[in-house]
Amino acid sequence: MKRFKSAGQAQRFLSVHDQVANLFRRPANTNAADHRRARARAFQTWAEVTGAVTIA
Repeated sequence: MKRFKSAGQAQRFLSVHDQVANLFRRPANTNAADHRRARARAFQTWAEVTGAVTIA
């Protein structure tokens, strides 16, 4: 709870953070090509969920 003002604030942040972090977490034994594909899928999913436009 280092910089959180209350336990409730920390819980609200962590409940959302865990869901987003799991989307972008890198699997253990992957090569660079697999990592790039997984990262691209994660960003695609993130764009669909948030409605954000990807600039590439």
